Order: sequence, then C-alpha cells, then structure tokens
Amino acid sequence: MSTAAKPRIAILGAGPIGLEAALAAVREGYPFAVYEASPGVAGHVRAWGHVRLFTPWSLNASPRMRTALAAAGREAPDGDDCPTGAELVARLLQPAAELPQVAAGLRLATRVLAVGREGLLKHEEIGSAERGRRPFRLLLGDAQGREWVERADVVVDATGSFGQPNSLGDAGIPAPGERGLGAAVARAIPDLARDAAAWAGRTILLAGAGHSAQTAARDLGELAREAPETRVVWTLRRAEPDWGSPAGDPLPERARLAAAAAELAGGASPAVAARRGAVVEALAPAAEGRILVRLRNGGGQGLVVDRLLSLTGSVGDHTLYRQLQVHECYATCGPINLSAALLGAGAGDCLAQTSHGAATLVNPEPGFFILGAKSYGRNNTFLMRVGWQQVDEVFGLLGERQN
Repeated sequence: MSTAAKPRIAILGAGPIGLEAALAAVREGYPFAVYEASPGVAGHVRAWGHVRLFTPWSLNASPRMRTALAAAGREAPDGDDCPTGAELVARLLQPAAELPQVAAGLRLATRVLAVGREGLLKHEEIGSAERGRRPFRLLLGDAQGREWVERADVVVDATGSFGQPNSLGDAGIPAPGERGLGAAVARAIPDLARDAAAWAGRTILLAGAGHSAQTAARDLGELAREAPETRVVWTLRRAEPDWGSPAGDPLPERARLAAAAAELAGGASPAVAARRGAVVEALAPAAEGRILVRLRNGGGQGLVVDRLLSLTGSVGDHTLYRQLQVHECYATCGPINLSAALLGAGAGDCLAQTSHGAATLVNPEPGFFILGAKSYGRNNTFLMRVGWQQVDEVFGLLGERQN
C-alpha cells in the first residue's frame, strides 16, 4: 500500500515515548507530525534535567532507537550508569530527534490545545463507524498567541504527566489560599546546584512522600550542612510512608534514596522535621512575604514558612480530549481497559511491569491512543520499556487495519 494511502498520525509530545512513536512511523511509512510545546524536544525531561534517574542506560534506550542511531553512525549510550535528565536528552533523545526522517516531522514550540472529531460532538455517533471516518481536528497554538487547526487520522497522546502537578491541600483539592499564592508554591525538585541561594537559610514546608519529595528532602538536608539556618518541615500524609523501594532493590540509586528518606523522616538531621500523618489545611500570606501554614495533625498548626514545595505527584492533562469518547477509570484517571488490567494485576514494582496487550490501549474513540506515563493515570509504576511495547502494539493495530 502506498504511503499516501496510509493514515496521517499526530503524535502529541516529543518526549521518550513520542519520539519512539515517530521512529515507528518512519519505519512503517506513515506520514506523521510530532507536536511539542517546548522549543526543544523532551521539554518535560529538560525541566528536571538536574535529577538523576534510578534506571541505567540499558533500560532507557529502546532497541528501535539504538537501531536508528546506529544506522546513522551514532551510538546510543549503554551500561549500568544512571543518567540525569539532561544527559538523557543530550546523549539519546536529541540525537534521535536530529535524525533527518524524524526531524522532518517535528513541530516544536507548538502546543496542542484540544482535540476533537471534525463535524461531531462528544455525544454523537456513539459506537458508530462514522466517527472513525471523520478526521481528528487539532487546535494548535504557539508562544506568540497564534492559533490554527491541523487534521490527522490517528492521534497518539504521549504528553506524559509532569506538567500537571497535584494540589497541595488535603483530599487532592487545593487548600484554601493555595490558588491565590500561584507561583509562590514550587512544584518541581529544586536545582540546588543552580538555585541554592533561593533556598539556603529558609524555612521550607515540603509536602509529599514519593521519590520526588524524597529527593528534595535529601538535597535540602545536604544544603543545610552548608547553610545551617535552613529548616525543612516535611509533611507526610501517612504516618508510615511506603518509601517505594522493595527489599533487595535491584536499583541501587532508588535503594539509597529510600534509605536516606527513611533516616531523615526518623530524625537523622536536625534541619529536617517530619510531621507524620499531617496534611495542609489552609494557607495565607504572612508578614514580610512569608506564608502561614495551618496543618491538621502532626502538631505545629500555625507554622510560618518562607517557601512552599509541593511534590505530591501529577496526572496527565485530560482536558485535551474532553470532546472525544475516552472511557477513563474512575479511580486512576487512566484509560479504563489498561487501568482495569493494572488494578487486576495488583501493585508491583515498576521493574516487573509489562504491557497488558494491544486491546488495553483501545478507546471507544477510533484511532485515539494514550501511551506512556499518561496511560497509567495515577499509577506510578510506569517503566519506559512498557512504553516501547505500547508503541509496538499500536502500530501493530494500525497495520492490521491497513491489511
């Protein structure tokens, strides 16, 4: 079948899974465009470029990407060293994006604002083949405020979850006063090698118990050795957090981080005070640009701090496809078929994860697929390898439809 007869594919996000999908489209001869809101590929990864991954190069470069780079005379990194986000971009993702066949399809600094089905609303043609005969309509925008529409026959949403942080307040909703503080609430791991002056000597409220919060607690604890006035009040929603490192952890970086976090929460540093079982009840401006924090449980209900650092996880942007027929899980916000498979398999370490088959990636909306970390919703056990398998399965489905 000729290339012209094949469906046009829109890939949302030029991160690791978006670029993986682009390479698959090149290999199979599908026309495609990769839309990336940032001016360079892998904008989300660049945003946490100072953070080191738990997983080594051997688990971060796919066979497809290695083959494509080798064919161009470029070698993908390998081995047991764990890269930082910046190294992942510079040594793997950027070289892959520079391959001529991939670069031709990149639409950088182009944000996808919404996706719909041309001529149809969400509630129309339910379960009808007519929806699949209509092209997708993508509303796009750029930093200059320009907006326009492009069309596609297949959409792969690989936008991830990094840019959509959860709220700081209890019950998953903003605490009173949180929204009014806006950017005063930091929601990413600080780059203390670059921005130490903004944190040193401050009293900081840190919320969260996951790996991002653990990383921040460790780094701030180390900063306090050089700037002894630095104080961290670490709120932990659960009295006994699960630090996310199984016994005999095969990922040494993760094991070391979990051990450091447990020690800090246990009082190993005079600069870090853990408030177990505490949640943020309300926030309000205080004198001299400081912030009054009211906690529930954990004592110290009337804390006054200089900085707020909310690292309570994230979930993908579901507003992109609100006009599409996507069945989401009521608990995880992931696509229902995959969420059901993950829930049925039970909790497990990310290294044990495998794809649950092409059928779990199919939505009621024909030709619309959510891949990568976003497909896992609130489940935090996604592994890059699963994303590569998802790409294989989606392109296998497309190939079946072409035959």
